[in-house]
Amino acid sequence: MHIPVFERGIIPPDPVAPDSLKGIPRQKTNPSRWQGDNWQDFVQDLRSRGVTVCESRADCSVFMTDAGGVAYGLSHGVVRPNSAEDISKVLKAAQTHRVPVTTRGGGLTTEGESVAFGGLLLDMSSMNRVLEINTDAMTVRTQAGIFWHQLAEILRRDKLDYLSAPLNLTASVGGTLGVGGIDVNSPRLGCSADQAVALQVVTPTGNIVNCSEQENPELMERVLFGYGQFGVITEATLKIRKFTPITIQYYYYSSLRTAIEDLQFIAREDASDYSGILTILDRAITLLVAFDSDDREREFNARWKHNLRGHGEAGFGLRMAWHYLLHPWRIREAAYIIGRRFKLFPEFWRSEFMHNGKIVDRTVVFSRAVWKFWGGPQMVIPDLSSKAEKFAEAVERGNAVCRKYFRHYTLYCVGIKLRGKLPRYEMSCIPPDASDIAYGCEFEPMLRGTNYSRDYLQSFKNEIYDIGVDMGLSYYRFGGMMKGYIRRAMGNELVDKHLAMKKAADPAMILNAEVIF
Repeated sequence: MHIPVFERGIIPPDPVAPDSLKGIPRQKTNPSRWQGDNWQDFVQDLRSRGVTVCESRADCSVFMTDAGGVAYGLSHGVVRPNSAEDISKVLKAAQTHRVPVTTRGGGLTTEGESVAFGGLLLDMSSMNRVLEINTDAMTVRTQAGIFWHQLAEILRRDKLDYLSAPLNLTASVGGTLGVGGIDVNSPRLGCSADQAVALQVVTPTGNIVNCSEQENPELMERVLFGYGQFGVITEATLKIRKFTPITIQYYYYSSLRTAIEDLQFIAREDASDYSGILTILDRAITLLVAFDSDDREREFNARWKHNLRGHGEAGFGLRMAWHYLLHPWRIREAAYIIGRRFKLFPEFWRSEFMHNGKIVDRTVVFSRAVWKFWGGPQMVIPDLSSKAEKFAEAVERGNAVCRKYFRHYTLYCVGIKLRGKLPRYEMSCIPPDASDIAYGCEFEPMLRGTNYSRDYLQSFKNEIYDIGVDMGLSYYRFGGMMKGYIRRAMGNELVDKHLAMKKAADPAMILNAEVIF
C-alpha cells in the first residue's frame, strides 16, 4: 500500500521554491508583507493628532502596483497629507510604533520602489500647489507632490519653463529629485535634481528642515539622489528659464556604436540644446538633435553637422531597403520597423503642437509619445549608467540581451552633465568613475500583446544588471526588486557607509524601508 509522503512525515521539495525554477535565476523577489504589529495604536496616535488614515481596501488597492506592473503589494492604510506638518506627525508616530512608511508620487517606479508591502503609504500627490514664481531670481517654489505636467502648465502662463524633467511628466517633482531625473537636455543642463536651489524636507524622525547649499547642505546632499532614504521632500525651489519652442533634426543609423559616438561628440562639444538616441530594435537608430534658438541651430549647421555620420530619412530608407532585399527572411522585422516609423514619427509633428515649423511644447509631445508607444500594463526597463569610455560596449552588450529575449524592443540613450564630484552622486545612478558627462541607456522590451511570466522578465533584467556588475557601472532604477545588485555594484564599504547614515537618520528604519537597505 502506498503511503503519501506527508503521512510518512517526509516533506517533499517545494515545487514553487526559487531553486525549483531550473535555469531561471530568480535572484530578487518582493519583500514579505509587514504583519501589522502596533498598527491600531499607530492609527489612533495619528487620529489624535488630526491626521486622517484611510484603511479601506478601495483606498489601498489604488496603489497595489507601480508603473512596472510586476511588483504587487498592499498597504494597511493611506495618508494624503496637506502639509509638511502632517508628514511630520506621521513620521514621529511611525518611529514610536515602528510602522513602515512608503512615499509615493506619480508611482512611475518599475521595480516596486513606490509599492507598500504593508504599513502606511504616504500619497504625496495631494501636495501639488505652486507656491511662488520669482522672475527676478528665475526660480519656482512648489510643493513636491506636483506632477511635472502640472508645473509646466502653470509656468507656461508666464512664458516660463523648467530646466530638465523626466520625459514622462506624470512623475512628481519630489520623486524625481530623489532619483535624479533625466531629460533630452540633460547632456547640457544635467539632472533635474541638480536644478534644485533649496528644499524643505521632513526627516525620518519628523523634523521639518529647510536646506540648500548654504543652509543644512549635508541634508541637501543626502536627500537629492537619496531614493527616499533620508527624508521626505515637501517643497522644492527649482531653477527656471524662459519658454522657447524647439526645432529638431533627425539622423538615422544602422550602427549603435556609430550613433553613440556621434551622441557623445555632440555632448562633448556642447553642440546642441537637446540630444538623445531612440531605436527601433538595433536596426533603425535615431539620433535627435534639437535647439532652443535659430542662432544655436545655425551654429550647429556651420560647425558640427558635417561631423555626424548619420543619414537623412530618404537615404537611410534606401539603405534599409537594400539590406532587407539581401536578407528576405527578415521581412517581418522590416515590416515592424516600417509600421513603427509611420505610427511614431507623425506624433512628433502633429499640427496642434507645431508653429512655424517648431515644436511649441516638447513637454506635451514627448510625454504623450512615451505613454502611447512605450506605456502598457507592464513596463520593464532595466538600465545601465556609465562613464563615456565604457558606454558603447555597455549598450552593445545590453542590446544583445534584448535580442536574446524579445522580438521587439527599444533603447533610449542620453548624456548627463555632472556638477563635479558632489556627495549626492556617491551611491546613485551616477557611476563612480564618471566625470563631466555620464551616459545612460534604458533597455525596454515592447510587451504589448504578449504575456511573459514574471520569472522570464526577471531573468532578462538580471542579465542586464549583471553587465553592470561585470563592467563596474551603475543603474538608474536603483532599488526595489533589483536592490540585491547594489552591494555587488557599489561594494560593501560604500553601502555600509550609507547604511550607517541611514540608521543614524532613521533609528527605527521605517522610511521607504524596502527600497535600498
